[in-house]
Amino acid sequence: MAEITAAEVSKLRKVTGAGMMDCKKALQESNGDFDKAIEIIRKKGQAIANKRADREAREGVVIAKTTDDATRGAMIVLNCETDFVAKNKGFINFAETILDKAISGNPDTLEELELLEIEGKSITDKVIEQVGIIGEKLTLSYYNKIESQQVIPYIHPGNKLATLVGLNKVVDVQVGRDVAMQIAAMNPVAIDKDDVPPEIIENEREIGREQARREGRPENILDKIAEGKLNKFYKESTLLNQEYTRDNKKTIRQYLMEVDNELKVTGFRRYSLND
Repeated sequence: MAEITAAEVSKLRKVTGAGMMDCKKALQESNGDFDKAIEIIRKKGQAIANKRADREAREGVVIAKTTDDATRGAMIVLNCETDFVAKNKGFINFAETILDKAISGNPDTLEELELLEIEGKSITDKVIEQVGIIGEKLTLSYYNKIESQQVIPYIHPGNKLATLVGLNKVVDVQVGRDVAMQIAAMNPVAIDKDDVPPEIIENEREIGREQARREGRPENILDKIAEGKLNKFYKESTLLNQEYTRDNKKTIRQYLMEVDNELKVTGFRRYSLND
């Protein structure tokens, strides 16, 4: 058996991120062949991934960032099994590496993101590799992006919730951050009432009618009552009509108009592990 030096173990650890003992064992098993040792660590990850395939990976991180010119933002969710791993710096750094690749590669879908390469390996293979290092099931479960004149990200402390908001004009970053935090806190279903999907509108109308029926209201006024409840839904669930969380005397629409009459929200993304 070839003698394994501390320098070789350290080099393999730097390349793979695996623990010192795992690296030493891989080099011993490969009789000092560095490339074979990397493959051994990768196969270990695949074996652990297969064993843990039926496990639930509900913990993890939700992170978002933008390009340097802030015209495009991306968001990913990397799941793991335990909150302990989710808080681990190595796990968070790995998620950030994937997010950086999403920003630079600009894929259109999660599937396209998984095919992008990090250090010569697809992100899918890198996730499997990390399974062997961490020992938990990992899943890259979500990716989305947004493009606009200005995009602002917000990550809630703890990395369990993140948002992206697009604006049609470049303004003070704090303005965009205020709106991004509003989205995080109030979870709107759409920008404005005209953007709400028809099926959601009809569902809210039916909920209003059914509530009125249970209250014993006459059938001939159920639709009118339902419309009133729908208007309340718009105020509570569409971004521009929501009360601004930092000043409930105004709506988000009014807040934006105070900044600039032509300022508009062009789109947003929100993801929470706790929803």
